[in-house]
Amino acid sequence: MQEKIKQLVSEAQKIVVVQADNPDADSLGSALALEHILGDLGKDVYMYCGVDMPTYLRYLSGWDRVLGELPSNFDLSIIVDASTYTLFDQLEKSGQFSRLKSKPCVVLDHHGTVEKPIDFAAAMLVDSTVASTGELLFHLSNQNGWQISTEAAEHIMSSILGDTQGLMNSLTQASTYRTMADLTDLGANRAQLEELRREYSKMPEVIYTYKGTLIGRTEFAASGAIAHVTVPQEEINEYSPLYNPGPLVQFDMLQVKDVRLSIVFKHYDDGHVTGAIRANNGTPLAAKLAEHLGGGGHDYASGFKIGDGRPFNEVKSECLRYATELLTNFGQENTDETLQHTDS
Repeated sequence: MQEKIKQLVSEAQKIVVVQADNPDADSLGSALALEHILGDLGKDVYMYCGVDMPTYLRYLSGWDRVLGELPSNFDLSIIVDASTYTLFDQLEKSGQFSRLKSKPCVVLDHHGTVEKPIDFAAAMLVDSTVASTGELLFHLSNQNGWQISTEAAEHIMSSILGDTQGLMNSLTQASTYRTMADLTDLGANRAQLEELRREYSKMPEVIYTYKGTLIGRTEFAASGAIAHVTVPQEEINEYSPLYNPGPLVQFDMLQVKDVRLSIVFKHYDDGHVTGAIRANNGTPLAAKLAEHLGGGGHDYASGFKIGDGRPFNEVKSECLRYATELLTNFGQENTDETLQHTDS
């Protein structure tokens, strides 16, 4: 597959790098790294995302080069950090998805199981053993002999730190640390990246007050193992341009004693419902929960989007019901495993 991707890149001059409608540090970091890597190969690189970059990601230099329209013509598209149709509503609504399908496409992703997988790619490289798509790109670049500049290394490092929660969750493997060391050798400075991230994560006073509102409105289910909060359309309109409500509050939700899963529901006036799911270390259930609702992700961070007309309360109830079932079964499996070890 690496050779096929190398061939497709070699044959293309104008390349568009595509992120899904839920950009995060992994997708943006991977896109920016590709911009540098492919640019060093002499390619003309464009970056697309159907939504504006969240404020908390704007510490990544070059975020403002991501555009909301596909270029009028291109030779190849590379989709990063997504391999499912469900995350590209904006392309579907604008009628631009057909343009992607009309040209060769490469998919780079690390989410092992998704609903409605993309089926038109000329080459699909999906590896769930790596911590992030950025790490996958690092290995692909080395295998294909593509130069990784200091700028590209910094973006790849940011992608890894984003999906591993700063190397703190169990997506982090020994190979991840080796990759981080190699990126450091290439000039990436983790301390500097962290300082930039902290600076751009600072919130206006109005957002600080709103965070308190969300915390006060947080509900708990499954005997306190699930923390969840709902954000209605009017709050999305008012606060999302300043700070995404999900990242604003989900870390705090996971810091509550006994909480294993946190869910931020967004309820839109047109009936759409989205859910951002995060899991504490040791509870790798986020992807399974999202997949049940037609979404995807990885074990500790995932999400879903539903627009089939189901009432919000029905979607919310089903999400909480299945999350409780997953936690119960997971707890029983761990108990059974402990008893087996004891018996042996």
